[in-house]
Amino acid sequence: MKGVLKGIIIVMVLLGLGFALYSTGLLNNNKLDAYNVTKWNVGWVKDLNMPAQNEEIKTINGWHPADIDNPMPGEPDNTAQAWIRFQLPPLGEGTQAVLLDKVYARSIVIYIGNTKIYQSSTKKDYPTKKIIAPFQVKDQNKTIYIGLTPQNSRSGLMKDAIKVGDYEQLEKYYVKRDILDFILGGTLLLIALVMLICLLFLNYEFLTSWIALSVVILSSGLLVITYSTFLYTFYEVNIRGTQWIFDGALFALLFSISVFFEKTIGKGYYSIIPITRRIYAVYGLICFCMIIFNVANNYEYDNLYRTLTTTVTGYIMIVQSVIMVTTALVEALKGKMEAIVFSTGFILLAFTSLIELIIYFAENQKYVLVLWKFGLICFVISLIVILGRKFVKNHEQLVEYSGRLELFNNELQQSEKMEIISELAASVAHEVRNPLQVTRGFIQLMAEKHQSQDKVYLSMALEELDRASGIITDFLTFAKPEAGKATVLNVLNEFIHIEGILVPMANLQGGRISMNIPPLLQVRGNSSKFKQAFINIIKNSIEALHGHGEIHIWAYEKGNYVYIHVKDDGEGMTPSELARLGEPYFSNKSKGTGLGLMVTYSIIEVMSGVLTFKSEKGVGTEAVIRLPSVKE
Repeated sequence: MKGVLKGIIIVMVLLGLGFALYSTGLLNNNKLDAYNVTKWNVGWVKDLNMPAQNEEIKTINGWHPADIDNPMPGEPDNTAQAWIRFQLPPLGEGTQAVLLDKVYARSIVIYIGNTKIYQSSTKKDYPTKKIIAPFQVKDQNKTIYIGLTPQNSRSGLMKDAIKVGDYEQLEKYYVKRDILDFILGGTLLLIALVMLICLLFLNYEFLTSWIALSVVILSSGLLVITYSTFLYTFYEVNIRGTQWIFDGALFALLFSISVFFEKTIGKGYYSIIPITRRIYAVYGLICFCMIIFNVANNYEYDNLYRTLTTTVTGYIMIVQSVIMVTTALVEALKGKMEAIVFSTGFILLAFTSLIELIIYFAENQKYVLVLWKFGLICFVISLIVILGRKFVKNHEQLVEYSGRLELFNNELQQSEKMEIISELAASVAHEVRNPLQVTRGFIQLMAEKHQSQDKVYLSMALEELDRASGIITDFLTFAKPEAGKATVLNVLNEFIHIEGILVPMANLQGGRISMNIPPLLQVRGNSSKFKQAFINIIKNSIEALHGHGEIHIWAYEKGNYVYIHVKDDGEGMTPSELARLGEPYFSNKSKGTGLGLMVTYSIIEVMSGVLTFKSEKGVGTEAVIRLPSVKE
């Protein structure tokens, strides 16, 4: 269990590092020192063939002024290609470059004057282009031409300003911004792989939740990687080859979140969470079939496919966000900590996702989603925390159950021992007592007839026989610990008699007894058995004094019970000795049998009471007896 908790901590550290790297990269990107071109001219043409030197590009309807807010004005009705032109600003020394951060185009070609400096690969069929094209400082103040081939309805749309500046700085920006997405996604995939391997060592109880969380992290990593332009900018990866991975990961994420929510938080009102989970499963299967159908028909149904996997899925995600956040908040208001953690993480994810979905649809699906990655990481961390709390709770329950099981086993062993001694006492004690009494009678007769020198030995024999008879009496008392005739006993009066019996013994041992018992405490039981039980307890305390000390006895009523405390400042006991009190034949005294305390436990039990001991070696021992009180 500790290894699993350590693994969870490592997962959170890896996520934190990935998140920190990503955030650091964004902060560094904002510090880019480059010239931003925010205005240019657009000319629409039939092809992108560059005219001969000193010849003007022939446009369809002339050149149109454009800027970031209106990047591609004057587009003719028929599909056409376009040129963007602007004059390069004065620049510093060294190699310079032009950077197009987000451009929707099938292909791009860049000229400075009549010199081609860049042409995109036709193999990279990715709608969002990110281009860096180096040039020499001698080309500054010249006119640059950027040719764009339309990409569906987003022909040549440029979201950001065109950046011109030092090549090394722009190259770092060009690489770092997207590679951090790749690192973050790879980290999530590695974590998911490790978690899936851990399934081999996991208890069945956590299997479903663990698999669901693994799929959430795995699908999150796939979403981050396949959505990043790094994959398509630096590798010749076709967008059609990864689109189905992105869509499949998205539906796996929706489904696994529902499963995890159901297992850790609850099913919600009217079992709405299982219902949504089934809807995601069916809808995901429909979309998967649509993927196969579209590929088999050479992507002729792209529009229908995008409608299903983009527009409809977006609305489904909005509905899911509302349902889960509402359900989690209801559970959180009930004080369920897992729901509070889930609500916090999911609200962050839902808030960022909803904002970006609104912007995405408002801008005709031209917006590039960014913020959802932050919300997704926060949400994944919250899920890990929830599962970690579940492991901790299970560990605490396991410790509690182990303690209960140990206590039950100890009680069972004690009960078995008591049963054995009881049977032994019942079957043997009477048979042993009869010959002992006969023997004692003859020895007593012999002692009366013999001289004084022989009487010493006979008296010793009589004392040992009396001790053996007392042991047998204890056996019989334990075997049949009936309370006898039960009456209402005044605790103070009973202890006055006990004090009269034991004070001389305490004085001989060099100790003293003090009592503080109210006069109106009453319990039900047999007077002789009551005295016998407390005489055994107090005698043990006297013998533990070893020549000096004090025994303090006090009592009080609390609720429906009378509590009686007997405390001494004698030698005390170790925890192991304390745990064995009441066992047959266990005693700290040289000639003790342990039967006296066994009898005491039996008498207290018959009176529906409880006897407990507290002790510390070298400090003393305290016996606490709880008996039902009797109200007049």
